[in-house]
Amino acid sequence: MNVKSLKYTAPFTIFILSFIALTGKGWIVFAPLVYVWVLIPLIELFQKPDDSNLEATEEEIAKHDRTYDLWLYMTVVLQYTALYLFLVSVQSGNNNWWELTGKTFVMGLLCGTYGINAAHELGHRSNRYEQFLAKSLLLTSLYMHFFIEHNKGHHKRVSTPEDPASARYGESVYAFYIRSMVLSYFSAWQISFRDMKKKGFRTLSWRNEMLQFQLLQICFVILIGMIFGWKAGLFFIIAAFLGALLLETVNYIEHYGLERKKKENGVYEKPLPVHSWNSNHVLGRLMLFELSRHSDHHYIASRKYQVLRHHDGAPQMPTGYPGMMILSLITPAWYAVMNPRVKKIREYSL
Repeated sequence: MNVKSLKYTAPFTIFILSFIALTGKGWIVFAPLVYVWVLIPLIELFQKPDDSNLEATEEEIAKHDRTYDLWLYMTVVLQYTALYLFLVSVQSGNNNWWELTGKTFVMGLLCGTYGINAAHELGHRSNRYEQFLAKSLLLTSLYMHFFIEHNKGHHKRVSTPEDPASARYGESVYAFYIRSMVLSYFSAWQISFRDMKKKGFRTLSWRNEMLQFQLLQICFVILIGMIFGWKAGLFFIIAAFLGALLLETVNYIEHYGLERKKKENGVYEKPLPVHSWNSNHVLGRLMLFELSRHSDHHYIASRKYQVLRHHDGAPQMPTGYPGMMILSLITPAWYAVMNPRVKKIREYSL
């Protein structure tokens, strides 16, 4: 085991706090939310970004160290454990309204942070085992279409007007939610139909992965309702929706206002580091499995999280992802901070 891999156990602190919250009473219910949305952003406001990259030898070692994969696999077990604790807690009926609200937001935090984000990393792997784990995580967020649209849609169309998951200049996060969530869902259907036609099958064949995802999610909710009660099923749906909003907030901040140029032949230039917003603030990087080194991820999508690199040409956010996500919810403040940065990038690229 590479000792350096231990730093990626940091996300498990959120799980530990969440387990305590989901089984607890009183103020402790809100501990994970305070940790993620207050403590971490405050630290990152004063934390100096680290733009260093691994040396070639270190990168080669890290790339083949299975411990980094193990941390991702563990999130699957922990995510389903958290979901079980959440459903049991709702089923018990021992929560007052604000405790139930807090626990639902905690589960929503896990759905977005690990049910989707960890699935995002595993979904880019080439072997079926890891892709199965990715789909299993997405099931806990009822967002399985992300597996199709992100890999076959977003990565091809990123930072273009054709991409629902790339925020446009001057677009608020609230308008983005509607456009991205609706159009990304329909995009996943279009991609799956196209794939079926290429393979010579009927569009609504049982082989259609998008159709499989919808049926699986419906069965999953019904199963939860039958085992834990329909109240638990309803609050699970709410938590999954909160997780989806969390993902879309991340999508919003990752490409806001950045555009790829269209060549004379009508084809867009290749995605470059300048087409994604980044943050080198270490704490946020660790908590999100290096998601904030987003430029390198789009530059080489197959690169594993532990070896993602900083690029000098990549636009940098003034603080970490958690803080930027909070900022995005305050539209005038977001525009005041980010619009001048976007303009500067556009002027530089002319």
